[in-house]
Amino acid sequence: MASVRSISDRIWLVLKGLAMGTANKVPGVSGGVVAFVAGFYEEFIYSLQKINRKAFLLLFNRGLKPFLEYTNARFIGLLFLGMIISYFSISKILDYLLVNFELYVWSTFFGMIIGSLYYIAKDFQKWNRKYIFFLLLGVLIGVSISFLEPAKENDNLFFVFFCGIIGVSGMTLPGLSGSFILILLGNYVLLLVDSVNALYETFSDILRNDYNFLEDAKRIHLLKVLSVFSLGSITGLVTLSNVLAFLLKNYKKITNALIIGFIGGSLGVVWPWKEKILEKDSFGNILTDSNGREIVISYQRYFPTELTPDFFLAILCMAIGILILLFLDGYHKIKINSNG
Repeated sequence: MASVRSISDRIWLVLKGLAMGTANKVPGVSGGVVAFVAGFYEEFIYSLQKINRKAFLLLFNRGLKPFLEYTNARFIGLLFLGMIISYFSISKILDYLLVNFELYVWSTFFGMIIGSLYYIAKDFQKWNRKYIFFLLLGVLIGVSISFLEPAKENDNLFFVFFCGIIGVSGMTLPGLSGSFILILLGNYVLLLVDSVNALYETFSDILRNDYNFLEDAKRIHLLKVLSVFSLGSITGLVTLSNVLAFLLKNYKKITNALIIGFIGGSLGVVWPWKEKILEKDSFGNILTDSNGREIVISYQRYFPTELTPDFFLAILCMAIGILILLFLDGYHKIKINSNG
């Protein structure tokens, strides 16, 4: 019975990692929210914090097993396995849905964020002036970030490394979307679309025993970009996890109030009804990037004035998003009761 439960827990961890990876790729949605709502946020942060000097001393002096036990490697490994799977499966589906059913996708995520706010805030218990101040500070920062103008794409490897450090914030800071930060830095398409697609195409070529990509300068450059971005992300994960572990240990209520504010402030980013403002030249022609995609410089948000079928479907999608989070709440209560 114990082994079955262990296998079940491993599968659930991979699925949670898959959900985190998918959320991290969506601008305005934070993988950290998934970790927070699914109940493993603190374990995730404390596990990342243990990738430190002591861990590597254990590895060199006592071998692999003590290192893996100290760093909670099974937990982290299964989560990251799920994230990797998501980039080559669900993320591809999500890209298709965002292109063809954008309003409904944003509506669903909007509902999920509302649900996550309820889920997180209901256990906060007593609010006082200090916690309300940090809640409002989180909201202010989240809203301010959502109205910043995106920068131009920059594939300089030093800047890409910096993007990795900053962009990984979505995994560690609930409510702060790493994907949206990458949009503001101008490198969302380069790092989460073009380079990931280049890696996917490279794996496909290798499986077909086709190595012509080695002569493709653009493909090789994108693979270099992805490697540097990944290195920056690892650096950011370890660094931010140490900061957050300290805050959670010493200022847990304040940190949680700030996180709730971040999540509330991020609602403006995923507001479903918005029009793309495209970059144009001096003659009014719409500009495109090197891959022929229209360059979005910002969004004009609005509230629908007509009760169309699309409006009601969007509201239904919001309700589904909220219900998903309520289901998670019920699932955890059942699990806690069964373990008790």
